[in-house]
Amino acid sequence: MRHISRKIILISIALALVMVPGTVGFITTHAGAFSSLDQADQVTNRAELDQIRILLSQPESKEKDATASVILPRPEKDPCLHCHISGENKNLWTPFIRWSIFSGVGLVFAYGLYRSTSTWRTRAPWKPIPKRAAEWIDDRYQISEPLSRALKKPVPKFALHWWYCLGGITAFLFLVQGVTGIMLAFYYKPTPEAAYASIQYIETQVRFGSAIRMIHHWGSNGMIVMCIAHMLRVFIMGAYKSPRELNWVSGVLLLALTLAFGFTGYLLPWDQRAYWATTVGTEIAGSIPGIGNLALVFLRVGWDVGALTLSRFYSLHVLVIPLATVILMLAHFLMVRRQGVARPL
Repeated sequence: MRHISRKIILISIALALVMVPGTVGFITTHAGAFSSLDQADQVTNRAELDQIRILLSQPESKEKDATASVILPRPEKDPCLHCHISGENKNLWTPFIRWSIFSGVGLVFAYGLYRSTSTWRTRAPWKPIPKRAAEWIDDRYQISEPLSRALKKPVPKFALHWWYCLGGITAFLFLVQGVTGIMLAFYYKPTPEAAYASIQYIETQVRFGSAIRMIHHWGSNGMIVMCIAHMLRVFIMGAYKSPRELNWVSGVLLLALTLAFGFTGYLLPWDQRAYWATTVGTEIAGSIPGIGNLALVFLRVGWDVGALTLSRFYSLHVLVIPLATVILMLAHFLMVRRQGVARPL
Protein backbone atom coordinates (compact mmCIF):
# COMPACT_ATOMS: atom_id res chain seq x y z
CA MET A 1 0.00 0.00 0.00
CA ARG A 2 2.77 2.42 0.93
CA HIS A 3 4.70 1.45 -2.21
CA ILE A 4 1.66 2.22 -4.37
CA SER A 5 1.07 5.51 -2.57
CA ARG A 6 4.66 6.57 -3.16
CA LYS A 7 4.26 5.82 -6.86
CA ILE A 8 1.12 7.93 -6.99
CA ILE A 9 2.90 10.81 -5.24
CA LEU A 10 5.85 10.66 -7.66
CA ILE A 11 3.53 10.57 -10.67
CA SER A 12 1.56 13.54 -9.31
CA ILE A 13 4.74 15.56 -8.76
CA ALA A 14 5.93 14.75 -12.30
CA LEU A 15 2.61 15.83 -13.78
CA ALA A 16 2.74 19.07 -11.78
CA LEU A 17 6.26 19.77 -13.05
CA VAL A 18 5.04 19.24 -16.60
CA MET A 19 1.90 21.33 -16.23
CA VAL A 20 3.33 24.40 -14.51
CA PRO A 21 5.94 25.36 -17.18
CA GLY A 22 3.47 24.61 -19.98
CA THR A 23 0.76 26.72 -18.37
CA VAL A 24 3.16 29.61 -17.78
CA GLY A 25 4.39 29.47 -21.38
CA PHE A 26 0.85 29.29 -22.72
CA ILE A 27 -0.27 32.33 -20.68
CA THR A 28 2.86 34.28 -21.63
CA THR A 29 2.35 33.56 -25.33
CA HIS A 30 -1.28 34.67 -25.25
CA ALA A 31 -0.45 37.79 -23.23
CA GLY A 32 2.24 38.76 -25.75
CA ALA A 33 -0.13 38.14 -28.62
CA PHE A 34 -2.80 40.28 -27.02
CA SER A 35 -0.38 43.14 -26.34
CA SER A 36 0.93 43.09 -29.92
CA LEU A 37 -2.62 43.05 -31.25
CA ASP A 38 -3.58 46.06 -29.09
CA GLN A 39 -0.51 47.99 -30.26
CA ALA A 40 -1.31 47.27 -33.90
CA ASP A 41 -4.90 48.43 -33.43
CA GLN A 42 -3.75 51.65 -31.76
CA VAL A 43 -1.35 52.44 -34.59
CA THR A 44 -4.05 51.74 -37.19
CA ASN A 45 -6.60 53.91 -35.42
CA ARG A 46 -4.11 56.81 -35.09
CA ALA A 47 -3.28 56.67 -38.79
CA GLU A 48 -6.95 56.71 -39.74
CA LEU A 49 -7.69 59.67 -37.44
CA ASP A 50 -4.75 61.63 -38.90
CA GLN A 51 -6.04 60.99 -42.41
CA ILE A 52 -9.52 62.24 -41.45
CA ARG A 53 -8.07 65.44 -39.89
CA ILE A 54 -6.04 66.21 -43.03
CA LEU A 55 -9.05 65.75 -45.30
CA LEU A 56 -11.32 67.88 -43.10
CA SER A 57 -8.77 70.74 -42.93
CA GLN A 58 -8.90 71.29 -46.72
CA PRO A 59 -10.69 74.40 -48.17
CA GLU A 60 -14.49 74.51 -48.42
CA SER A 61 -14.36 74.34 -52.21
CA LYS A 62 -13.05 70.85 -51.89
CA GLU A 63 -15.44 69.86 -49.16
CA LYS A 64 -17.42 67.50 -51.36
CA ASP A 65 -14.30 65.73 -52.63
CA ALA A 66 -12.92 65.45 -49.11
CA THR A 67 -16.16 64.08 -47.76
CA ALA A 68 -16.39 61.57 -50.59
CA SER A 69 -12.82 60.37 -50.05
CA VAL A 70 -13.00 60.03 -46.27
CA ILE A 71 -12.18 56.52 -45.19
CA LEU A 72 -14.18 55.60 -42.16
CA PRO A 73 -12.51 53.55 -39.43
CA ARG A 74 -12.94 49.84 -39.90
CA PRO A 75 -15.41 48.19 -37.52
CA GLU A 76 -14.01 46.29 -34.62
CA LYS A 77 -13.88 42.55 -35.10
CA ASP A 78 -15.88 40.47 -32.71
CA PRO A 79 -13.35 38.30 -30.86
CA CYS A 80 -14.13 34.61 -30.66
CA LEU A 81 -12.50 31.45 -29.42
CA HIS A 82 -10.47 30.58 -32.50
CA CYS A 83 -9.58 34.05 -33.87
CA HIS A 84 -9.11 36.29 -30.84
CA ILE A 85 -5.42 36.74 -31.67
CA SER A 86 -5.03 36.88 -35.43
CA GLY A 87 -8.59 37.87 -36.35
CA GLU A 88 -8.76 35.15 -39.02
CA ASN A 89 -10.44 31.79 -39.34
CA LYS A 90 -7.28 29.73 -39.21
CA ASN A 91 -6.22 26.79 -37.07
CA LEU A 92 -9.73 26.21 -35.74
CA TRP A 93 -8.78 23.04 -33.87
CA THR A 94 -5.60 24.36 -32.25
CA PRO A 95 -7.25 25.97 -29.18
CA PHE A 96 -9.54 22.98 -28.73
CA ILE A 97 -6.65 20.50 -28.81
CA ARG A 98 -4.54 22.72 -26.58
CA TRP A 99 -7.17 23.10 -23.90
CA SER A 100 -8.14 19.41 -24.18
CA ILE A 101 -4.58 18.40 -23.37
CA PHE A 102 -4.24 20.81 -20.46
CA SER A 103 -7.66 20.01 -19.02
CA GLY A 104 -7.07 16.26 -19.44
CA VAL A 105 -3.76 16.41 -17.61
CA GLY A 106 -5.35 18.54 -14.89
CA LEU A 107 -8.23 16.10 -14.45
CA VAL A 108 -5.86 13.14 -14.21
CA PHE A 109 -3.83 14.96 -11.57
CA ALA A 110 -6.95 15.96 -9.59
CA TYR A 111 -8.36 12.42 -9.80
CA GLY A 112 -5.10 10.87 -8.57
CA LEU A 113 -4.87 13.35 -5.71
CA TYR A 114 -8.49 12.73 -4.69
CA ARG A 115 -8.07 8.95 -4.88
CA SER A 116 -4.90 8.99 -2.78
CA THR A 117 -6.45 11.31 -0.19
CA SER A 118 -9.60 9.19 0.05
CA THR A 119 -7.59 5.99 0.49
CA TRP A 120 -5.41 7.53 3.20
CA ARG A 121 -8.41 9.00 5.02
CA THR A 122 -10.71 5.94 5.01
CA ARG A 123 -8.01 3.23 5.17
CA ALA A 124 -10.23 1.14 2.86
CA PRO A 125 -9.88 -0.14 -0.71
CA TRP A 126 -10.78 2.36 -3.41
CA LYS A 127 -14.33 2.12 -4.73
CA PRO A 128 -14.82 3.41 -8.32
CA ILE A 129 -16.89 6.58 -8.71
CA PRO A 130 -19.50 4.98 -11.08
CA LYS A 131 -20.13 2.27 -8.51
CA ARG A 132 -20.54 4.89 -5.79
CA ALA A 133 -23.00 6.84 -7.95
CA ALA A 134 -25.00 3.67 -8.70
CA GLU A 135 -25.20 2.80 -4.99
CA TRP A 136 -26.22 6.37 -4.14
CA ILE A 137 -29.08 6.27 -6.65
CA ASP A 138 -30.15 2.76 -5.66
CA ASP A 139 -30.34 3.74 -1.97
CA ARG A 140 -32.93 6.36 -2.87
CA TYR A 141 -34.96 4.75 -5.68
CA GLN A 142 -34.33 0.96 -5.37
CA ILE A 143 -34.01 0.37 -9.12
CA SER A 144 -31.33 -2.32 -9.15
CA GLU A 145 -33.73 -5.22 -8.57
CA PRO A 146 -36.25 -4.42 -11.38
CA LEU A 147 -33.37 -3.63 -13.74
CA SER A 148 -31.65 -6.92 -12.97
CA ARG A 149 -34.87 -8.83 -13.70
CA ALA A 150 -35.28 -7.02 -17.02
CA LEU A 151 -31.66 -7.15 -18.19
CA LYS A 152 -30.49 -10.55 -16.95
CA LYS A 153 -32.92 -12.67 -18.90
CA PRO A 154 -31.00 -15.60 -20.45
CA VAL A 155 -30.89 -16.02 -24.22
CA PRO A 156 -31.93 -19.50 -25.43
CA LYS A 157 -29.29 -21.56 -27.19
CA PHE A 158 -31.22 -21.81 -30.45
CA ALA A 159 -31.15 -17.97 -30.72
CA LEU A 160 -27.34 -17.75 -30.64
CA HIS A 161 -27.07 -17.51 -34.44
CA TRP A 162 -26.31 -14.43 -36.54
CA TRP A 163 -29.72 -14.36 -38.25
CA TYR A 164 -31.35 -13.64 -34.89
CA CYS A 165 -29.33 -10.39 -34.75
CA LEU A 166 -30.88 -8.77 -37.83
CA GLY A 167 -33.45 -6.87 -35.76
CA GLY A 168 -30.76 -5.58 -33.41
CA ILE A 169 -28.64 -4.46 -36.36
CA THR A 170 -31.65 -2.54 -37.70
CA ALA A 171 -32.11 -0.81 -34.33
CA PHE A 172 -28.40 0.05 -34.22
CA LEU A 173 -28.55 1.57 -37.71
CA PHE A 174 -31.55 3.64 -36.59
CA LEU A 175 -29.40 5.11 -33.80
CA VAL A 176 -26.61 5.83 -36.30
CA GLN A 177 -29.12 7.59 -38.54
CA GLY A 178 -30.34 9.68 -35.64
CA VAL A 179 -26.85 10.82 -34.62
CA THR A 180 -25.67 11.62 -38.15
CA GLY A 181 -28.99 13.27 -38.98
CA ILE A 182 -28.65 15.63 -36.01
CA MET A 183 -25.13 16.52 -37.18
CA LEU A 184 -26.37 17.29 -40.68
CA ALA A 185 -29.31 19.32 -39.35
CA PHE A 186 -26.86 21.79 -37.79
CA TYR A 187 -25.95 23.04 -41.29
CA TYR A 188 -28.88 22.10 -43.51
CA LYS A 189 -31.36 24.83 -44.60
CA PRO A 190 -34.79 23.51 -45.74
CA THR A 191 -35.52 26.21 -48.32
CA PRO A 192 -35.39 25.93 -52.12
CA GLU A 193 -32.91 28.82 -52.29
CA ALA A 194 -30.44 27.41 -49.75
CA ALA A 195 -31.00 23.63 -49.58
CA TYR A 196 -28.62 22.61 -52.36
CA ALA A 197 -26.05 25.22 -51.32
CA SER A 198 -26.12 23.96 -47.74
CA ILE A 199 -25.51 20.41 -48.96
CA GLN A 200 -22.52 21.63 -50.96
CA TYR A 201 -21.27 23.51 -47.91
CA ILE A 202 -21.51 20.33 -45.82
CA GLU A 203 -19.67 18.39 -48.51
CA THR A 204 -16.82 20.87 -49.08
CA GLN A 205 -16.46 23.14 -46.05
CA VAL A 206 -17.60 21.30 -42.93
CA ARG A 207 -14.91 19.15 -41.39
CA PHE A 208 -15.82 15.47 -41.94
CA GLY A 209 -19.11 16.67 -43.43
CA SER A 210 -18.83 14.51 -46.52
CA ALA A 211 -18.06 11.42 -44.41
CA ILE A 212 -21.01 12.06 -42.09
CA ARG A 213 -23.35 12.54 -45.06
CA MET A 214 -22.14 9.29 -46.66
CA ILE A 215 -22.62 7.41 -43.38
CA HIS A 216 -26.17 8.79 -43.24
CA HIS A 217 -26.77 7.84 -46.87
CA TRP A 218 -25.47 4.28 -46.69
CA GLY A 219 -26.93 3.80 -43.21
CA SER A 220 -30.40 4.44 -44.61
CA ASN A 221 -29.85 1.81 -47.32
CA GLY A 222 -28.51 -0.64 -44.76
CA MET A 223 -31.45 -0.02 -42.44
CA ILE A 224 -33.92 -0.87 -45.19
CA VAL A 225 -32.00 -4.03 -46.17
CA MET A 226 -31.67 -5.24 -42.57
CA CYS A 227 -35.34 -4.54 -41.82
CA ILE A 228 -36.48 -6.57 -44.84
CA ALA A 229 -34.04 -9.38 -43.98
CA HIS A 230 -35.33 -9.45 -40.39
CA MET A 231 -38.93 -9.73 -41.56
CA LEU A 232 -38.01 -12.51 -43.99
CA ARG A 233 -36.37 -14.42 -41.16
CA VAL A 234 -39.46 -13.98 -38.98
CA PHE A 235 -41.74 -15.11 -41.82
CA ILE A 236 -39.63 -18.16 -42.78
CA MET A 237 -39.36 -19.36 -39.16
CA GLY A 238 -43.07 -18.79 -38.45
CA ALA A 239 -42.46 -16.29 -35.65
CA TYR A 240 -45.50 -14.28 -36.74
CA LYS A 241 -48.00 -16.89 -35.55
CA SER A 242 -50.02 -16.86 -32.32
CA PRO A 243 -49.37 -15.39 -29.79
CA ARG A 244 -47.10 -12.96 -31.65
CA GLU A 245 -49.52 -11.41 -34.14
CA LEU A 246 -49.03 -7.87 -32.77
CA ASN A 247 -45.26 -8.28 -33.05
CA TRP A 248 -45.71 -8.90 -36.75
CA VAL A 249 -48.09 -5.95 -37.16
CA SER A 250 -45.73 -3.57 -35.39
CA GLY A 251 -42.86 -4.88 -37.54
CA VAL A 252 -44.83 -4.21 -40.73
CA LEU A 253 -45.55 -0.66 -39.55
CA LEU A 254 -41.87 -0.16 -38.74
CA LEU A 255 -40.94 -1.31 -42.27
CA ALA A 256 -43.40 1.23 -43.71
CA LEU A 257 -41.86 3.98 -41.55
CA THR A 258 -38.37 2.95 -42.67
CA LEU A 259 -39.40 3.29 -46.32
CA ALA A 260 -41.02 6.64 -45.48
CA PHE A 261 -37.69 7.75 -44.01
CA GLY A 262 -35.98 7.04 -47.31
CA PHE A 263 -38.70 8.68 -49.42
CA THR A 264 -38.88 11.93 -47.42
CA GLY A 265 -35.11 12.21 -47.10
CA TYR A 266 -34.54 11.78 -50.83
CA LEU A 267 -35.95 15.24 -51.61
CA LEU A 268 -33.83 17.14 -49.08
CA PRO A 269 -30.72 17.66 -51.29
CA TRP A 270 -33.02 19.54 -53.72
CA ASP A 271 -31.13 18.62 -56.88
CA GLN A 272 -32.52 17.38 -60.20
CA ARG A 273 -32.55 13.73 -59.19
CA ALA A 274 -34.31 14.49 -55.88
CA TYR A 275 -36.87 16.75 -57.55
CA TRP A 276 -37.91 14.36 -60.29
CA ALA A 277 -37.78 11.28 -58.07
CA THR A 278 -40.17 13.00 -55.66
CA THR A 279 -42.37 14.05 -58.58
CA VAL A 280 -42.62 10.45 -59.80
CA GLY A 281 -43.15 9.10 -56.27
CA THR A 282 -45.95 11.51 -55.46
CA GLU A 283 -47.59 10.76 -58.83
CA ILE A 284 -47.58 7.08 -57.90
CA ALA A 285 -49.33 8.01 -54.64
CA GLY A 286 -51.74 10.10 -56.70
CA SER A 287 -52.76 7.05 -58.74
CA ILE A 288 -54.31 5.31 -55.72
CA PRO A 289 -58.01 4.69 -56.48
CA GLY A 290 -60.38 6.92 -54.58
CA ILE A 291 -57.89 8.86 -52.45
CA GLY A 292 -55.18 9.49 -55.05
CA ASN A 293 -55.74 13.22 -55.40
CA LEU A 294 -55.95 13.64 -51.64
CA ALA A 295 -52.64 11.80 -51.15
CA LEU A 296 -50.99 13.83 -53.92
CA VAL A 297 -52.09 17.17 -52.50
CA PHE A 298 -51.15 16.11 -48.97
CA LEU A 299 -47.61 15.14 -49.98
CA ARG A 300 -46.94 18.09 -52.30
CA VAL A 301 -48.95 20.66 -50.31
CA GLY A 302 -50.47 21.59 -53.65
CA TRP A 303 -50.43 20.26 -57.17
CA ASP A 304 -46.72 20.85 -57.87
CA VAL A 305 -43.46 20.09 -56.03
CA GLY A 306 -42.23 23.34 -54.51
CA ALA A 307 -41.06 25.11 -51.37
CA LEU A 308 -43.96 23.85 -49.25
CA THR A 309 -43.26 20.29 -50.40
CA LEU A 310 -39.67 20.58 -49.21
CA SER A 311 -40.79 22.02 -45.87
CA ARG A 312 -43.34 19.24 -45.36
CA PHE A 313 -40.90 16.47 -46.26
CA TYR A 314 -38.30 17.95 -43.91
CA SER A 315 -40.82 18.11 -41.04
CA LEU A 316 -41.91 14.53 -41.67
CA HIS A 317 -38.31 13.34 -41.93
CA VAL A 318 -36.96 14.93 -38.73
CA LEU A 319 -40.03 15.14 -36.46
CA VAL A 320 -43.07 13.00 -37.24
CA ILE A 321 -41.54 9.79 -38.57
CA PRO A 322 -38.74 9.54 -35.93
CA LEU A 323 -41.24 10.02 -33.09
CA ALA A 324 -43.59 7.37 -34.47
CA THR A 325 -40.64 5.01 -35.06
CA VAL A 326 -39.37 5.36 -31.48
CA ILE A 327 -42.84 4.65 -30.05
CA LEU A 328 -43.36 1.56 -32.24
CA MET A 329 -39.83 0.28 -31.53
CA LEU A 330 -40.40 0.51 -27.78
CA ALA A 331 -43.69 -1.38 -28.12
CA HIS A 332 -42.03 -3.97 -30.38
CA PHE A 333 -39.15 -4.54 -27.93
CA LEU A 334 -41.49 -4.81 -24.95
CA MET A 335 -43.58 -7.47 -26.72
CA VAL A 336 -40.49 -9.45 -27.71
CA ARG A 337 -39.16 -9.15 -24.17
CA ARG A 338 -42.44 -10.29 -22.67
CA GLN A 339 -43.06 -13.26 -24.98
CA GLY A 340 -39.45 -14.24 -25.64
CA VAL A 341 -37.84 -15.41 -28.86
CA ALA A 342 -39.95 -17.78 -30.91
CA ARG A 343 -38.60 -21.26 -31.47
CA PRO A 344 -37.85 -22.18 -35.10
CA LEU A 345 -40.18 -24.52 -36.93
